[in-house]
Amino acid sequence: MRILPVSLRTLLVELADLNETLALFASLQAEPVAGVEEVIPAARTLMIRFERDLISAERLAAHLAERDLSRPPERQGALVEVPTLYDGEDLEEVARLTGLDVEEVIQRHAASEFTVAFSGFAPGFGYLVGGDPALHVPRRQSPRTRIPAGSVALAGAFSGVYPQTSPGGWQLIGTTPVPMWDIQRTPPAFFQPGDRVRFVPIDATEAARLKGDIEARATRAPEPDTAPGGLLVQAAPMPALFQDRGRFGETGQGVSASGALDAGAMRLANRLVGNRSDAPVLEITGGGFRVEAREAAVVALAGAPAPLTLTDASGRSLAAETGQALALEPGDHLTLGAPRQGMRIYLALRGGFAVEPVLGSASTDTLAHVGPPAVTTGHVLRADPAAGAIIGAVQPAEELPFRCPAPGEIVTLDVVMGPRTNWFTDEAIRLFETQVYEVTPQSSRVGIRLEGAEPLAKRDQAELPSEGTATGAIQVPHSGQPVLFLADHPLTGGYPVIATIAEYHLDLAGQIPIRARIRFRPIRPFAEIAPSDRQDTP
Repeated sequence: MRILPVSLRTLLVELADLNETLALFASLQAEPVAGVEEVIPAARTLMIRFERDLISAERLAAHLAERDLSRPPERQGALVEVPTLYDGEDLEEVARLTGLDVEEVIQRHAASEFTVAFSGFAPGFGYLVGGDPALHVPRRQSPRTRIPAGSVALAGAFSGVYPQTSPGGWQLIGTTPVPMWDIQRTPPAFFQPGDRVRFVPIDATEAARLKGDIEARATRAPEPDTAPGGLLVQAAPMPALFQDRGRFGETGQGVSASGALDAGAMRLANRLVGNRSDAPVLEITGGGFRVEAREAAVVALAGAPAPLTLTDASGRSLAAETGQALALEPGDHLTLGAPRQGMRIYLALRGGFAVEPVLGSASTDTLAHVGPPAVTTGHVLRADPAAGAIIGAVQPAEELPFRCPAPGEIVTLDVVMGPRTNWFTDEAIRLFETQVYEVTPQSSRVGIRLEGAEPLAKRDQAELPSEGTATGAIQVPHSGQPVLFLADHPLTGGYPVIATIAEYHLDLAGQIPIRARIRFRPIRPFAEIAPSDRQDTP
């Protein structure tokens, strides 16, 4: 067992194999450690997030070292059958790699009983183990840019089904018409950790029939909101997104937290209008967003500084600034200009927005496609009629803990080195710590894509088994150019993470605009975490 740092409140436990990983995961579920908030299992690792006020990393490491990993847990979950049309593009390649013919590949796969070991990559994607060892095949050397939803695939010792259309490198052997992720289903993920899974062969006629039945049962789109009142969105050049503190406790279904990228600005906007600090807000990226008040309302904007224009029904200009509560009357128009610095502005409405939570949160995860729909032109924003009891007095304005950076400026972000720093050459580590990276236009809520003068080289080309990734992780793909993961990042990843942003700089990272530059400042050298019985915490 090796225990590696991820960030100030997250560590990675590296184990010998999947059996040890599942044994430790089961042990932590049966006998939780006080202070542990979340555990994300993967092929050979557990990523553990903990509360530093309750336990130190060293004390947590001591608890983990005491666990018995000799007996993997018995998996006695429900039996789930997956109707499968074996029509995959890679069937012949799998047959070549295994030395079997195509029909025998199909027969062996369909005769296997798999177990859902863990979830990751995307909501509803279960990593299935326990199939015929003869079907263990490597990933494709060149990943596909688009794999259709429902594709049944193999990679290494795993089998799985892609829940949504996405890039991927697994070997495709078939398709299923059954959706792996359906938010109208309880639970939404078709596979749950511990479930037993069998793939049942069907022909093309049966596949078409099942697909038609499923589509016929699909929920219709909601009717447009034509009731009077609310705030009418008249312009949204970039769709705005509802966000709150995030979605926690759903990692078993492959769902990460998401949430507001600048949580401090979210809290400030809510306090300015008297809401609870974690009430849903609207995250707006860029300028041009405009609303018309069709009833009296109190709003506030916080985050990236941007010019505001407020006019009344007669066209007369009224005073308006970000960082203060604004009383709107029917007929008022509020227009948000382009931010001078930063990236994101947060709009709060007194009473909170009337938005339906999804899996306990109003956050919209753009990668996983989980959460309320994006807000576009014609959308009507309404206050939550049930929120009256939690509304308090409007709070005075206050300063955010940092100044939002502008394009071209250099932003220094503190990082914790690890968990895979030692996968990189000494020269790559020196480059990471000294060179300045530019934020490219390919950045999003998923992550900030960076470009440095020199790529970061690994010590060798070994493949990293998928493991949990934290918000703020700096992953280095084959190009050698880092990607800084933000709130909508995938739950697991297969590229090494050289370092992770210290939690106190995550809000700042969420406000770094395109063409700004970033310098990383390690706050301590990379080292494994040694177990300690000391009770003191940082």
